[in-house]
Amino acid sequence: MLTERQRMILTAIVDDYITSAEPVGSRSISKRGDVAFSPATIRNEMADLEELGFLEQPHTSAGRIPSHKGYRYYVDHIKPINLISPEEVITLKSSFAEKLNAIEQVIQQAGSILSQMTNYTSILLGPEIFHTSLRHFQLLPLNENHAVAIIVTNTGQVENKTVPIPPGVSISEMEKVVNLLNHKLVGVPIYKLKSAIYSEVGQEMQRYIDHYEDLMHMVDHALDGSGSEGQRLFLSGATNMLTQPEFRDVEKVKTILDLLDETPTVLKMLTSASTGSGIQVKIGTENDHEAFSNCSLITASYAVEGEAIGTIGILGPTRMDYGRVMVLLDLLSKDLPKILARLS
Repeated sequence: MLTERQRMILTAIVDDYITSAEPVGSRSISKRGDVAFSPATIRNEMADLEELGFLEQPHTSAGRIPSHKGYRYYVDHIKPINLISPEEVITLKSSFAEKLNAIEQVIQQAGSILSQMTNYTSILLGPEIFHTSLRHFQLLPLNENHAVAIIVTNTGQVENKTVPIPPGVSISEMEKVVNLLNHKLVGVPIYKLKSAIYSEVGQEMQRYIDHYEDLMHMVDHALDGSGSEGQRLFLSGATNMLTQPEFRDVEKVKTILDLLDETPTVLKMLTSASTGSGIQVKIGTENDHEAFSNCSLITASYAVEGEAIGTIGILGPTRMDYGRVMVLLDLLSKDLPKILARLS
């Protein structure tokens, strides 16, 4: 656990390094109004922070820079706050005021705005599931304990998932559920299926089908993740990498840009980064691919009617303005679903 003084000094170093991209010395920290310590005291604490692994000292400079561990502590414990200005909030919201009548336009617009406002690379997973609805649902028993759930969409996509059969549930009961779902829910958008089961067919299932709760749980499990493959990837501002001082090495940047052109690689990186709720931050070597070991990826999922339908990500150097990006992603992840819902 760091002392309060060490926290203050680490925060000051991270903030200064984010702004300047130059190693930070004790004298420059002592001149800040929010750090009332002498250069000698700051030097001693910087040495301790380096020994603890929170700072690094480039061989060409007497100053220090944050390590990946330092950035992680900064994000997790110091909770950086860099609120965007009211003018920028207005710009963000007004950019969607123009008439956008296609979901793809909204996603592309959101990505473009994010890359412009941050000068980093934006990556968005767009919800093609808005265009995807249920054509047919089937439960086929494999044995006494398992069945395969088959979901066919109006786009021809077929998804299979093995699900456990609850104890005591008969084949005839499963057939009743399947017939009821196909009668009531064909044409319902994929992302609305789980909520529609409870709101539109739940009471009828409860009246006419035994083991109602077990079967509802079975169907709910069968629909987990349905439509997740029907997502599209949108990138904006990939060449912003070229403007960052730490990416002066052309070969290093070329490797990153080449990987950003590989959709499966980016999809894997983005989906693995957004495994939890809220804002998620992956710093340096926490990213899946070695080429992104000097990058940070900040993601936020967005949802409509409680169903997560997409992910917004910002990729930049580890010397990223974490507070600003986190605030922007939080705002956009809340506003974007409202805009998309109006078009669905």
